[in-house]
Amino acid sequence: MSPTIPESITEAYKFALVAQGKAHAPYSHFLVGCAIKFKGVDELIPGCNVENASYGATICAERNALIQSVARFGKKEIEYVVVVAKTTKPTPPCALCLQVFNEFGPHDFPIWIGNSSKLLKKYMFRELLPISFDTLDDKEET
Repeated sequence: MSPTIPESITEAYKFALVAQGKAHAPYSHFLVGCAIKFKGVDELIPGCNVENASYGATICAERNALIQSVARFGKKEIEYVVVVAKTTKPTPPCALCLQVFNEFGPHDFPIWIGNSSKLLKKYMFRELLPISFDTLDDKEET
């Protein structure tokens, strides 16, 4: 990781750590926190994973933050994302979260991954989801 991490990302990392501490993960014990910055919105939006005994009802930290943002501000474009998990290696968002991000981002934006101690890696969105399902693509050729 480069020693020149922007101050805004360092603040978002700290914000994501606070959100991680509020995660509800009684089944997996895998606590995840997230902070998303949206273009045109001055504040960071937090998210944490919230598990449910019916595993399909579980929501990831990243989608939690995104859904909160839509409820508060309407659809906005993602500027950057910071995700933290208690892991030693970078743990990027799951494919479901990446697919949902596809609806709210430009073609590319940074996703910073950290753990409880530090930021570990910066990915660009398209590195993690190079090809997405997009209902706006042209229809089948005839």
